[in-house]
Parts: sequence; C-alpha cells; structure tokens
Amino acid sequence: MRVPMSWLREYAQIPAQVTVREVGDALVRVGLEVEQVEEPGSDLAGALVVGRAVSSEPETHSNGKTIRWCQVDVGEEEPRGIVCGADNFAAGDLVVVALPGTVLPGGFAISARSTYGHVSDGMICSARELGIGDDHSGIIVLTPDEAKVGDDAAAVLHLRDGVLDLAVTPDRGYCLSIRGVAREAAAAFDVPYTDPALRDPPRISEDQGAVRLDDPSGCDVFAAVTMEGFDPTAASPRWIQRRLQLAGMRPISLSVDVTNYVMLELGQPIHGYDADRLHGGIVVRRAGPGETLTTLDGTRRALDAEDLLITDDSGPIGLAGVMGGETTEMSGSTTRVLVEAAHFDPVSIARTARRHRLPSEASRRFERGVDPAIPAAAAVRVGALLTEFGGGRVVDVTLTGRFTPPPAASLGAGLSTRVLGMEVAPSTVLRCLATVGCEVQSLDDTFAVTPPTWRPDLVDPNDFVEEVARLVGYDAIPSVLPVAPAGRGLTREQRLRRRIGTALAGAGFVETLCYPFVGDRDWDALGLAPDDPRRTTVRVANPLSDEAPELRTTLLPGLLQAAARNLGRGQPGVSLFETGPTFRPRPGPLQRAPRLPVDRAPTEAELAALEAALPEQPNHVAVVVAGERVPEGWWGPARSAGWADAIQAVRVVATALGLHLAVRQARWAPWHPGRCAELLLDGSVVGTAGELHPKVAKAYGFPGRASAAEAHLDALFAAAPLITPAPRFSTQPLAKEDVALIVDADIPAAAVEAALRDGAGELLESVRLFDVYTGDQIGVGRKSLAFALRFRAPDRTLTEGETAAARDAAVAAAAARTGAVQRV
Repeated sequence: MRVPMSWLREYAQIPAQVTVREVGDALVRVGLEVEQVEEPGSDLAGALVVGRAVSSEPETHSNGKTIRWCQVDVGEEEPRGIVCGADNFAAGDLVVVALPGTVLPGGFAISARSTYGHVSDGMICSARELGIGDDHSGIIVLTPDEAKVGDDAAAVLHLRDGVLDLAVTPDRGYCLSIRGVAREAAAAFDVPYTDPALRDPPRISEDQGAVRLDDPSGCDVFAAVTMEGFDPTAASPRWIQRRLQLAGMRPISLSVDVTNYVMLELGQPIHGYDADRLHGGIVVRRAGPGETLTTLDGTRRALDAEDLLITDDSGPIGLAGVMGGETTEMSGSTTRVLVEAAHFDPVSIARTARRHRLPSEASRRFERGVDPAIPAAAAVRVGALLTEFGGGRVVDVTLTGRFTPPPAASLGAGLSTRVLGMEVAPSTVLRCLATVGCEVQSLDDTFAVTPPTWRPDLVDPNDFVEEVARLVGYDAIPSVLPVAPAGRGLTREQRLRRRIGTALAGAGFVETLCYPFVGDRDWDALGLAPDDPRRTTVRVANPLSDEAPELRTTLLPGLLQAAARNLGRGQPGVSLFETGPTFRPRPGPLQRAPRLPVDRAPTEAELAALEAALPEQPNHVAVVVAGERVPEGWWGPARSAGWADAIQAVRVVATALGLHLAVRQARWAPWHPGRCAELLLDGSVVGTAGELHPKVAKAYGFPGRASAAEAHLDALFAAAPLITPAPRFSTQPLAKEDVALIVDADIPAAAVEAALRDGAGELLESVRLFDVYTGDQIGVGRKSLAFALRFRAPDRTLTEGETAAARDAAVAAAAARTGAVQRV
C-alpha cells in the first residue's frame, strides 16, 4: 500500500514539521512494516512557474521539423521567448514553464540556449519531463480555475510529496486504505484523527427491491447509488490524478479514477455499472451449472458453483469482489451510472480469485476483510465526487441486507500484565483499546471489549493484548532472559546429532537445510510407483506453491535439487547432507490441534492432544554426492563420486554412533537397480544407498552420475550408546594373512566378509576387501575376492599356528555359508 503524505495528513493531524521518514519510523513502532520511503519532487529545484502563451508561431526548418516560436508571459515585465516542439496548445493557454536554472526530475538542467535560430529562454514542460506521467506527445495545459500566471507550478501539480510504501500483512487488511493508515499514524503521534467514512451520513431509500441477496452468507450488505446526467467526457481533477499516481495507479477516466480513489481512501472496493446496460434488478447469487462470464479483461471464464456472482435478468454481469463483466462496463457514452459497494465473504472471494487466477486490488482487500459498516458511505462518497466533477445528480441510494456486529470478548484486567511481563495499568489498557476503535466496558476485574467492524482479526483476548503491546511500544517491554535449570545441558538426541554432523563434516560433506515442501513433480522425478508408500503424504492447508502442496516423506528431493543447482553453477563436485524430520499422516481421522494458552505452561493432556493432531515425524539423515569426490592435484587425477561413497557416508554416521552396519544388495527407487544397497542394523533395514537411476539423475538435471543415501535416524539413535567406548590399543605385534576366495558372481562381497568375520573369532582385528578379479582363470560366472585379514592378541604375540588356525576357521565359515573356494 502506497500512502501519499498529503492524503494522510488530511485525516491525521500530524505536525507540519514532521518529515515523511519520521512518520515511517513512527508507523514501524506501532507494528506496521514500511518497505520504502519516497520523496517525489525532492530532485526538483529552481523556478517552475505557470505561464500564459501570448503567441505561438509555427516554423518549418530545413530538416523538415516544425517547431513553435512562443512568447510566454510568466509574470515578469516582458514575455520570454521559448522554442517548443508540441502543438497541442494555442495562444492564451496556461502552460508550465521551467525557467533557466531549474533542474527537473532526473537531473535535467534547464538553461537558455540557441536552437532553431532562436534563443530559447526556458522550456514548456510535458508530463513525462516532470515525472508525473509517460505522455510526451504534448505539453501540460492548465485551466484558469486551476492556476494563474506566475503561480508555483510544482504546488499546482502537486509535484512535491512524500510516499510511504507499506507491506500490509493479512491480519491488517484495514491498512490497505488511507483511512486505516491515518488511524495508525494518529495513534503513533497521539494526535486527533478524522474518520473519512463518517462524513455526511447517507440518506437511504426504503425501496430495496432493486437488489436481492440470494446468498446472505456470501454477501450480507449491498449498497447501490444511482446517478443520472453524468458527463462521460469530464476529466478527473488534477489532484485526484496525482494522488492515484503516487499510490501506484494510472489515471484512466473520471468514473474509474473516482472509484479507485474511494477504494484507496476508505478501503472499500467500488464497482460502477452503465445503468442503461442493466436488465432488471440486481441479484447476488452463486453460479449455476454451465454459466460463463466475460470479464473486463476480455477473457471468457467458465464459472464454478462456488463463485459468487452479481447478476441481472440477462445473467452474470460480474465476479463479486474480483472483477466486473464486459457487458455492463462504463464507456465513453455512459450517462446513467449505478455504483456498487458491498461486503463479501473473504474466503469466497479469495477462492474465486485463485481459482480464476485473477488477483485484483478489490479481491486483495476483500479477502483480508473489509469493514461491513461502510458500503453505503463509500457509495455515497463516489456519487458525490462524480456529481461534483462530472455533473448529473444522485437519484437513489439503497442499502440491502445488514451485517452482524462483532461479539464482545471478555478481557481480564490483569491479562496484559501477565502476558507482557510488565505492569500495564487498566487505564492504559482502556486508552489503547479505545485508540484502535474498540468499545470497552469495565466489569469488576474484567473488560467487555467489542472490536471495531474494520478489525475482523480481533477475536481472542490475546489479540487485544497484542494491540496494547504495540501501542505501549515493543521497545518499552523489558527483555528478561529465562534462567536455565542447572545441570541439564544437551539432550541425548542433541549430542548424537552433533556427533553425526561432526563426523560427516570431517568426511567432506556440507550440511544444508532444504524446504520440506514437495509435490507430484518430485515423486515423478524420483520414479516412485503410484502405490509407493512415500506418495502418501500430509497436505498443507495453505501451501506456498501449488506445485509443492505436500510435506516430504523423504529428504532426497530437496537435497537433489540443491546438489544439481550447485553443479549447474560451476561447482566441480558436491557432497551434501541433511538431517531432519519427514512427515507421514497418522492413521484414522484428522485431529484438530488445540489452541494452547500463553499465560501458563500447557498441561500434559493439552500436550498429548497437540501431539495427536500432528503427523508422524520420523527423523532421517540423507547424503548426495556428485561430480568430483577427490579433486585433481599433484597427487594425481580427480576421482568421481560413486555408489561406494554414498554407502560409506552412512557407515560414517553409524561409526560415529558406535554402531556397525551390514550391507546387502537391493532394488529400491530411486536407485540404480544394480547399484543399490540396503544397510542393516541387527538384521533390520535402516537405510538405502547407492547410485541414482539414470532417469532420476536426468530429471534433476545432473550432468553425470549421482549417488545418494538415506537412513532412519530414529532407529540409529535408539540403538546407539550414549557414550561410545574408546578404542582399545594393543602393544602386541600384528599378524597378517591374505586370502583369495572364489565365489559365484552373484554372491555379495559383504556376505563373504561377514562370514570371514564370524569364523575368524576374537583374534580378528580387521578384515578388508582389497581386490576383485574376474577372468578365464577362474571360469565364467565366478569372481575372486581377495581379503586382508589382520590378527592381534591383547596380551601376547600370536604364534604361526594360532594365526593359521584363525585364518582357516574364517575360510571354512565362508565356504559353508557362501560356497567359497580358496584360490591357490
């Protein structure tokens, strides 16, 4: 919402010496967000005056261009000679003249200069040269009732002003108007405020037959003003045009400008109809089957049964609260006008605007809540302005329907003190609530507070406390740090999380935090089957994006997007990890979350009810590696990341938690079917790792291969000891044995390793696969796996016999479990 200061000062008596920046600071203190402070005209310097063209002689020069040599009276003894290229004025017209020494907006300095055989002693200005429009085809021509010769043209054209650009939050819809912002400014400076909606009370006709409300839940109030004799060629006064420009709107015509002006002033959207193009009375109803409407933007729209419509005997003539219809729009021949000002259901308007992808200034206000008490005042205000500047007369004012006043809420006299943590006197509470427009009745130790009609967000006692807080001043509320209970420190889960993060960072991974929102596009990119349980999600009621309306059941979509984005921006390789919750719907019907109190700690029952309303949130850890895992250097060429790096990352996590994971081959989307492994803890699958399927890598935009892993963090935490035993070191010498075993090609190396480890006994310190061979020497469908076995006793030097016996036991176990044959 852009707020011109000259307009704001009409209703809030802000002292003249207060600057626009000081006003912006004051509004921030009372809780509004000021995005930008502008000062149009501040770069205008020098003499900009109103002049009268005494003469205007056309001259055609050798280059074919026709100019006018003008004599212009600017209130001095002699007229000034000025060269002008425009031809939209004549002798006797009032024009805007920039005298030599003037600097126009944009740093354009004016001086006397020789051109076309004359000395041009100034410049006659167009709208674009003054920064008040894009028209450069002709100069500005003023009327005698606007100015006289010698007047300050900057004041006449309202060039100098201040503008506050506010970011209005959804709960402050009343601040999408000068009326609402002026009320806040008056409260901030503690100065008198004039409500522009309380001008002359409208005289309402008793005949309400011209309008019928078939859906009172969608439209409970409808004000209509009928005018006759309107002059469609009348121009908007310059001050209305300038205020609209400063507010970010383009002046179009008197009828459109006035409706926009009143909408900005009061916050009540207005729509005007050509009364001669209406057929019968107006009916507000929902859309019927198969109905369509061509809106003012020329688009024919198929209507939904939930759409609220303005109709007449011919059918739909407007999408209520969003946009009018083409068949009844005002034109250059409109002389009879019907002005509509109504109050519509915010939810209905919001859904209609989104359904038709038709956001408008009107829908923006209606969906945030418009004051239901002012439609008649707004319609009458439009009628008065149209009558004043466009002639004609108001012949009828009707008001159909009535709104339900907001109910009173009970506010404890001491609630503000308890919530804010500071002493707030009852008189201060009364004063603050009265300032925002509430009616307050004192009842012993409570207040009965009735919120104003323009504040639909005030429904709970704590809402009123927030109003008290912002008017008292957030800076006045003391900062009191709570005293932490002694001896608690980090929780077990926090310690384990830090241990994981440290281990992965040490392994070369970078932590990232991704948005938890996903959609069908992500599941399709991962190649998940339609019945995959990961597609069963929790949907967000009001998603940030229609393409991602669900909460994630896996961490991979966000990590893959982040990795692909970094590779696409020139990174030679990425190694990312994330730990965080995933979300799964609970079985059974959806529970409604309770509203917890803010003046005390919640009870166990309240916390249990809150927990029951939340989805299940199992914690996961996931990694993605792609591109170079080891960069090129003096040590040799670069090494690309592969499936083994993803598996090793999960093993790093397990090792940090004091756990050992087994590995076995698996087939599971989104991994490559031949390069995917399950990771097991005590026989249970706790994670999956490997190389991504080529289609998945392509869908996310990876230039080459990529690998990923994801594990169930809660399962790892449950099995992890809080204190990992320190490794034991022996001073005894190490005994080394290498064995090469031939097995079938489909036998996993991990299975052979597990058999060797189990058969070797307690003397085995480590086992490591260091070579894999396939070839004619061992036969088709077979492979040779070479393992390095290391033995050590804690208290003695092992003999050759002990080492050989342990090695033979390991080989025997591998032979029994996997059919391995020792290669000689």
